Parts: sequence; C-alpha cells; structure tokens
Amino acid sequence: MFADALTCRTLELCRVASVTGNEAACADLVEAILRATPLQVQRIGETVTARTPERPGRPLVLLVGHTDTVPPKDGDGPVRVDGDRIYGLGASDMKGGLAVMLELARAAGDGAALPYNLGWVFYDREEGPWALSGLGPVLEQAAWLRQAALAFCLEPSDNVVQVGCLGTLHAKVTFTGQAAHSARPWQGLNAIHAAAPLLAALAAREPVVVDCAGHTFREVISATLASGGATRNVIPDRFDLNLNYRFAPGRSTESAVAELERFCREACPHPSPSVEINEVAPSGAVVLDNVLLRRFLDQNGNAVAAKQAWTDVARLSQAGIDAVNLGPGLAAQAHQAGEYASAALLAESYAQFARFLGMG
Repeated sequence: MFADALTCRTLELCRVASVTGNEAACADLVEAILRATPLQVQRIGETVTARTPERPGRPLVLLVGHTDTVPPKDGDGPVRVDGDRIYGLGASDMKGGLAVMLELARAAGDGAALPYNLGWVFYDREEGPWALSGLGPVLEQAAWLRQAALAFCLEPSDNVVQVGCLGTLHAKVTFTGQAAHSARPWQGLNAIHAAAPLLAALAAREPVVVDCAGHTFREVISATLASGGATRNVIPDRFDLNLNYRFAPGRSTESAVAELERFCREACPHPSPSVEINEVAPSGAVVLDNVLLRRFLDQNGNAVAAKQAWTDVARLSQAGIDAVNLGPGLAAQAHQAGEYASAALLAESYAQFARFLGMG
C-alpha cells in the first residue's frame, strides 16, 4: 500500500515547480504535510525541519534532502506514471527521495515507540553555489541538528550506500598576451596559444587514485569553461579557463588550493598564469565505522561504494555529523531530459528505512 502512496507523493512534489531560488511553493507543501503530523516543525527561510520530541538516551538520526531542481530542459514531458517509471523534473534528483522522507515522517507518529530520536531537513538551493545553500544556515540556527549520531542524505544513489564525497574547487586561470593584427601575429602575443602547455598537461593528467577505508576515489582536474578574444582578426590579449578540481576525502581545502596552484605553475612556468580561486567546498568523510551505519547495513545488506561527486555529506561532515548518501533516485537520471524515478526503488528505500527506524 505504501508503494502507491510513494508514487502519489512523488507526483505531487514533481507538479510543484522548485527550480533553485524558487522553492517557496515546494517548502509550503512540505510544511503543510509535516504540520499534519505530531512532529515538531520549524520553517527557516525556505528550509523546513521536523523532529520527534526528544527522548533522553536515544541517538538522533537525520534524513536530509533538498527541495530544488535544475531548470527544465527540452525533452521534459508531463508529470506522469508509465509502468515502474515516475516521470517529472526532479523525480530522481530528488523528489522521489523527498517522498520517502515525507511518508516516513507521517508513519513516525510522535516517535514514542521508536528506538531513535528522528529529524528531517528539507532545504533549498542545493543545486546552486555552496555559499547559498539553505543547509548552512539551518545547521547554524537549529543547534539540535548537530547532535545527530548519523545523517542520511537521500541524494539519488540507486539505494547504494555511498560513503564520503569529493571536495570541489573552481578556479579562474588567466593568461595575458598582447593584441595584434592576426595577419601579423609576431607583433603580439597570443594569450590562447600561451595556454597550450596547461591544456596539454590537463589532457595528459591521469586520475589520481586515493584509497579511503577500502573505497576508491579519483582526484581529477578538468577545464570546464573557456573564454578569450574580442574579434576574429585580432590576436587575443587575454584567455580565461575555469578549472574544476575534484579532490578526495582526507585532503583539506588548503591542500587542494595549493595542489591546483602547483599544477598550473609547473605546467606553465614562464610566465605562469594568474590563478583566482572562486569557490571551494570541502570533501565528505568516510564513516564506515559508525555504529548506526553498521547496524543499517547489517539489516538491509546494501551495496557500499565511494561517492565520486560532491554532496552535502561534506557540509554535514564539516558540522561534525557522520553522514552518508543513500537515496532511491536513479543517479543516471539526475539532470536528464525526461527524468524519471523507479517506483520499485522508492518502495525498497522506504522499506529499508522503516526496518532500520523500527517502523515495521
């Protein structure tokens, strides 16, 4: 029966547009559903939290998910169900996960019969810049969240427990030259050509394999944006590259910045380009030794893998909270046109969490 409720809830959530920065309507819906339960509910901006009444001696477990989606794309069809597939923008990333969270909240009652204190966080702006995410302010303002013994981020993971996460760094690397007529390039200095050694070094650089508690992460540096030149017949005097460095758990943000600067300096020593760090988000810790996580895995037998991407497991780690990624969404469907979630995976996710949380 709960499978039908999960499908209906996912459809309901998908019908409410919530592109990053416009999550108010979705937050309103979530808040209304939660306020119909015995849970203690709080709204902080466009983030909604809920919790069972605190009972001493019980560890706190959090379920965490973001309400925003990326913008719609050509190829997105109407919200609908076709067999096992639930179609809609954000169905896998991550309104299916939100549906599981909401149905678990409805089933929890006041939590008196459960072995844990439970908390839920539905936050905004995850798909945008790190500094604007709604999870940061709520972790600062709701002190009770930082007492959590374990948090599950219901990001799409095909119900695989994904431990840790990569940190991410964005830097603008600028090459300067001297403008000239393109018929006489020797009278200038081509800034695009000056970047050739760095681009060659990027193309030749193999992923750096890092083992964390038996799980493999790969550190990679990629050029993701490029801009330069003013017109077709002028030698460009400036060329900018955006470099994105993904780094493994255990490496600090300071170390990541130093590593990227070293790489650029060694690839282009004379003259070295300028490197401007635009954004750095830390990596997330691998917490396989967490007692509650071990209990969850013993009960449910999920596969375990490294998270070769960034998620808010990193922000939770930074707040001192052990966290993992575990959600019913299909990772391969995230940000895709015609996105869908699997009803079977939603039902499986609900059953696993209900078993672990003592809901039957």
